[in-house]
Amino acid sequence: MPSTLKPEARMEGPLSRRDFLKLAGALSLSMAAPGLGTSYRGFQSLNAGQNVIILVFDALSANHIGLHGYARDTMPNLSRWAERAVVYHNHYAGGNFTTPGTASILTGTMPWTHRALDLYGTIATPFVQKNIFSAFPDHYRLAYTHNPVANTLLKQVSTQMDEYVPLGTLLLTNDEVITTLFGRDESTASVSWTRAMKSQEEGYAYSLFMARVVTALRERRIASLRSQFPVGLPHIAGDNYFLLEDAIDWLGEKVQSVPEPFMGYFHFMPPHGPYTTRVDYFGHFAGDGYWPPYKRRDLFADEEGNGFEQLQRKRLSYDEFILYVDSEFGRLMDRLESSGLLANTWVVLTSDHGEMFERGIAGHLTPVLYEPVIRVPLLIFEPGRTDREDIHANTSVVDLLPTLLQVTGQEQAAWSEGGVLPPFSNSYESRESVYVLQARKSGAGEPLTEATVAQIKGQHKLMYFFGYKQLGSGDERLELYDIESDPEELNDLASSKRGTAAEMLEEIKSKLTEVNRPYL
Repeated sequence: MPSTLKPEARMEGPLSRRDFLKLAGALSLSMAAPGLGTSYRGFQSLNAGQNVIILVFDALSANHIGLHGYARDTMPNLSRWAERAVVYHNHYAGGNFTTPGTASILTGTMPWTHRALDLYGTIATPFVQKNIFSAFPDHYRLAYTHNPVANTLLKQVSTQMDEYVPLGTLLLTNDEVITTLFGRDESTASVSWTRAMKSQEEGYAYSLFMARVVTALRERRIASLRSQFPVGLPHIAGDNYFLLEDAIDWLGEKVQSVPEPFMGYFHFMPPHGPYTTRVDYFGHFAGDGYWPPYKRRDLFADEEGNGFEQLQRKRLSYDEFILYVDSEFGRLMDRLESSGLLANTWVVLTSDHGEMFERGIAGHLTPVLYEPVIRVPLLIFEPGRTDREDIHANTSVVDLLPTLLQVTGQEQAAWSEGGVLPPFSNSYESRESVYVLQARKSGAGEPLTEATVAQIKGQHKLMYFFGYKQLGSGDERLELYDIESDPEELNDLASSKRGTAAEMLEEIKSKLTEVNRPYL
């Protein structure tokens, strides 16, 4: 389907800075000045013509990646490419599901600032103009996502892009006709479309003729692909099918056709559930003997099912889906290198949140903020870098925007709550505190009254739960872990280290008072 483009202004009079950069971007910095691969210190102006590609693989947990200590080698291609990257081992998302996590990537602010808190929530009005796209005014800015939740945010800030690519562009079969025909009435139209065109649980549809036509066309289109995906094709909302291979091919071609310098944000659905890996990886880890440590069922465990063995079957499917992601990531990086684009392009791999299979909980829509659901990968591939650098400091999603602005020679975004990451800042020290927030039931314009805050400070992590009905009369719950010596979060120290817990809790409550003040 055609993309939505903003018309380019005609060049009149003297060559503008943007036009100059587009021309300059055609000649890679490494060709023009060999040996400047790590020249960010003191040479930011030379880097202003460099491209940026941000790759977000949805729900990719760092705790499930061999590079970060996982027992299964789920991402061998990532490990191969990591030898030429800056690898951040203790990097945290802004929240534990797509809306707050993605909004924090886009704005460089925490969820309590951008206020995209609920599923399908949107960012606060000021950040419609203040985001990663507006921060790169001299770059060609484009974005795409498979994820309808992330797409809500991209559409909201699309006025700051040169090219917003509609979600349906890379789906095999989809309901894109709804957004095309009905515009702002998308939600109502979706219900009508579902009733008219899709089979109901009882086996019939409201429009028998049209439903049969649509079903026949859909089945014909995907029939040849079914054998490649033993548990079903990757899909969104039941039957909006897609192939990650198609997205990777499209991206490889797209970035070679747009004006340079460009800044692209590409947010792909896998390995988000359902975990439908390709036949090449189906059963890859079956029978490998790996069993994670048992963890008792949590107060916020799913109401039914998800016993230990059931969760391990889901974990197995998730890990094999990550293998599929890794193969396509490796293919993309190889293509970017062979095309010569990597010589002048910063590539970022990260995720909006993680995933968990423990304590009676599967997935990520949960009040808890244990490590698997908030610790995400961050790798930065610098043009010309030939060695690996490992960063073990605690880092936050809000640090990504200022870092990308720094290394590409842009002006810093005054609104961002982050700092420039090492090694790209000589003055960076490990953050005193990193925060993660879950406040799905709090309104965007209301104080946070039911939420979970995680504070990571040095080796300690405190989780503070408040406002949930499950907590009973106490209305609060604290958990304290030494994540350096106890990365599996098996031993709650809230009782034995009362002083540490009290100090961290005071800091959390002070922060909550600060962020709640505008809404009281």
